[in-house]
Amino acid sequence: MPPLTRSEDMEDYLPLVGAEEATTTSRSSRHARLTSLDVFRGLSIALMILVDYAGSFVPSIAHSPWNGLRLADMVMPFFLFVAGLSLALVYKKVSNKISATYKATLRAAKLFLLGILLQGGYFHGINSLTYGVDVERIRWLGILQRISIGYVIAALCEIWFPNLRQGDRRLGPFKLSHFHWLIALSLSTIYLGILYGLYVPDWKFKGPQSIPSVSSSSGNFTIYTVKCGVRGDLGPACNSAGMIDRYILGVGHLHTKPVYTNLKECVISSYGDVFESVPSWCLAPFEPEGILSSLSAAVTCIIGLHFGHALMNFEDHKDRVFHWLTSSASLISIGLLLTLIGIPLNKSLYTTSYMLLTSASAGFVFCALYLLVDIWGFRRLFFPLEWMGRHSLSIFVIVASNIGVIAIQGFYKTYPENNIVHWVTHLVGR
Repeated sequence: MPPLTRSEDMEDYLPLVGAEEATTTSRSSRHARLTSLDVFRGLSIALMILVDYAGSFVPSIAHSPWNGLRLADMVMPFFLFVAGLSLALVYKKVSNKISATYKATLRAAKLFLLGILLQGGYFHGINSLTYGVDVERIRWLGILQRISIGYVIAALCEIWFPNLRQGDRRLGPFKLSHFHWLIALSLSTIYLGILYGLYVPDWKFKGPQSIPSVSSSSGNFTIYTVKCGVRGDLGPACNSAGMIDRYILGVGHLHTKPVYTNLKECVISSYGDVFESVPSWCLAPFEPEGILSSLSAAVTCIIGLHFGHALMNFEDHKDRVFHWLTSSASLISIGLLLTLIGIPLNKSLYTTSYMLLTSASAGFVFCALYLLVDIWGFRRLFFPLEWMGRHSLSIFVIVASNIGVIAIQGFYKTYPENNIVHWVTHLVGR
């Protein structure tokens, strides 16, 4: 099989769109898509929908409350991995680096702004029939924003430090793109240095409820104090990633329902009462797609880019699969080693061990899909995922951001609350 080539419609590339990949089955044939990449993107979307809607009923697949790894924690790395892999096809040959940089930055900015609109709080959820958001409370970061950050970093790596080596198994799995791995190592080093080295002092935040021992009333809100004064803490309350987001973004612009509220020590009564034993930080917002963790997340995109380089450089299926398996095995080994020496698997902080293990998992999954779909020809079996991959951004907008739910809620009988969504949630919640 000859190397993948760049199709004319790649100029319209955006992460999650899926209109960029092309391959040829012969030198004179028409361009065709790399089906396994569409399937992988569709699988990521399907997993996201599954864990979003079934996670509340099947906690074992929902996000881990803090440390740990569950099915839902694989979705974000899969998105980042496939975005990076696609870039190797998009920027195989760059004639004008300035123009390519401008276009990549503009595309990332569009995706970032779309994320703010969809996940910043403008659209209501299934329990609210209003829309609009207080600009003082809008959430600046989210899923699409993180993908856009990882995308633009990986794109700039590919544009300014292109992969120049030709495929040769003797080079080893990590020698195809020295500059890319140097950048990935630099990002990881900066991330670890700040995560473990930055001092986190005590901090305060405003909340609607009162825990007498750690709060003081002021008007219509309560001021909570979180005791820290530590360095290198990776708990929910005193990690440096949260501190950076509070200082730069502001407490009011962070995610208001962090996963750590599901921890045992953060249990709140079914009536919404807060027990005195509940730590104050359980009521604080936290951004799981924050600034510091985005540095580590961007490395996942670079790893995906590395897998794309193997796709472009190696012409033989066996060489590609061997390279991917070797790379994935190396990454997962390093990730397990870091876990054993004390770096926890944590999606909210996007720890280095988590990044390596999930990136390796993405590599194994993509390798399997490549074998099943593009080599062994089981394309019809994966057609639903392929279709979802081709329309991934539209599905994300409609499903993941409640646009579809909003449209359904628009049809009601007699009064707005009497709608299908309310009936279903009431029935399932029994």
